[in-house]
Amino acid sequence: MLVDGGDYIEKADRQYINASGDTFDRGSIFFKDKKGSLVSAASLKTGYIVALNNRNVSTDTKMYYQELSKILDIDAGDFYSKISKKDDPYEEIAKHVSEDKIKEVNKINLPGIIVQKEKWRYYPGDFLASRIIGFVGFNDNGNKIEGRYGLEKLYDDTLKRDNSGLYVNTFAEIFSDISKNFIQDKGREGNIITNIDPEVQGYVEKVVGDINKKWDSKITGAIVIDPKTGQIYSMAISPTFNLNNFSGEKDVSIFSNPLVSDAYEMGSIIKPITMASGIDNNSVTADTKYNDKGFAEADGRTIYNFDKKGRGTVDMQTVLNNSLNTGVVFVEEKMGKEKFTEYMKNFGIGSETGIDLPNEASGNITNLLNNLDNNKKIEYYTASFGQGISMTPMITTRALSILANGGKLIIPHVVDKIEYKTGLSKTISYVDEAQQIIKKTSSEEITRMLVKVVDEALLNGSVKMTNYSIAAKTGTAQIARPINEGGGYYPDRWLHSFFGYFPAYNPKFLVFLYTVEPKKIDYASQTLTLPFFDIAKFLINYYEILPDRTP
Repeated sequence: MLVDGGDYIEKADRQYINASGDTFDRGSIFFKDKKGSLVSAASLKTGYIVALNNRNVSTDTKMYYQELSKILDIDAGDFYSKISKKDDPYEEIAKHVSEDKIKEVNKINLPGIIVQKEKWRYYPGDFLASRIIGFVGFNDNGNKIEGRYGLEKLYDDTLKRDNSGLYVNTFAEIFSDISKNFIQDKGREGNIITNIDPEVQGYVEKVVGDINKKWDSKITGAIVIDPKTGQIYSMAISPTFNLNNFSGEKDVSIFSNPLVSDAYEMGSIIKPITMASGIDNNSVTADTKYNDKGFAEADGRTIYNFDKKGRGTVDMQTVLNNSLNTGVVFVEEKMGKEKFTEYMKNFGIGSETGIDLPNEASGNITNLLNNLDNNKKIEYYTASFGQGISMTPMITTRALSILANGGKLIIPHVVDKIEYKTGLSKTISYVDEAQQIIKKTSSEEITRMLVKVVDEALLNGSVKMTNYSIAAKTGTAQIARPINEGGGYYPDRWLHSFFGYFPAYNPKFLVFLYTVEPKKIDYASQTLTLPFFDIAKFLINYYEILPDRTP
């Protein structure tokens, strides 16, 4: 009775409400705030349907409309169309009606009126985390409600409910679950508790929305993750949609999550990965020097620095400070393309992350794999600074987390725990499974270099935080032109990206930002630096993170 109390109440309701069939039921999805308190993300709302049995309706249809329209929000044309179907025993005229209004409907006591209790999926946050949560809808056959996107889809087997066996012995069901399904979760009914903090999600969504609006971008996104555990606290996308009112959306792509489903060439944000690989491979150190001529040539092509300027003899720290393409090409050459490709694979650039969201895409490093056995170099040169290889924002975030967390490959995840209807629960954790990709000392060294990037170079050092060490890097990538448009790259379309983690030497959070095709602006440092620091300061204050620097 404790476990299935709500179901028994539902059954009792049907004894005095003119309802037919089982009322819709589904498990809940929760956010979790910084204190561990649960906040509803997806639940059920209860109300009533008002319908007509036209076989019992009197001939005075005008009187029916006059009386019912005083209580219900009904359209006259639609009402008269439905009430005119004389032999139809069931025509719905209003849904999601409150209990107070149903009491008024009952008072007028008109023959042929049917009152049916209903439940429907309700999302208290409206727009909040809509592309993470997803929604429910009818399946392709139109005969069953199921999860269609996001967590609703991936965890549909856990969230859906089957009330047909209500009178099965509850204790037998519990012990059957323990013995048969403890290891295999499929088909076990429960609720989903996520790591998403609604305060963080709301703030990051505002920042992302402001970026998208200010620069008139096609899409802007952000991920806030614990780089040590893979727990995701926020995934924000602009534009977005209202989970409770999306029927007017014409482009169904707005329902998907491009943070996991769309792959891009990320550009210079990949340079720290190349540099860390070279350090880990003992090919370079921060002090290693090379002659920067401003360009590099391979296979009949010429690669330039962003400003086409050479800087003479400079070290690897200068390469990151000035985001020099020729510098990471030098690192790749020192490593050799076989070792470089091996590191790209180990960083997970070409594979899915295994995140608990549907429709995840993999990255693409085919150009590297296909040219290992020939003399071509250009693919490896461009890959060293993030062009010619593609990855989703989530793959990128996972790879960058390796720099922050001591060199380990984490598994990003949105869900923290599943609480089953039987009273059992399952906590999601992948920390013990993390693979060591680079040495801890390599992670510490690239972190030190990225802190210097922020303190000395990023916006000329103006964003350095007195009390907190921040490791960060920008990326500005040309957007590839499709083959059917001639291939190559658009001369005027860019993807801007930014990542940073803090406190740098014991990070609590890594924040990744990107915006696609911002207008009338050149570099990611101009579009994303200040929004990143807004998010960083919010997280520091909200979670009361202690300073790691003294003034």
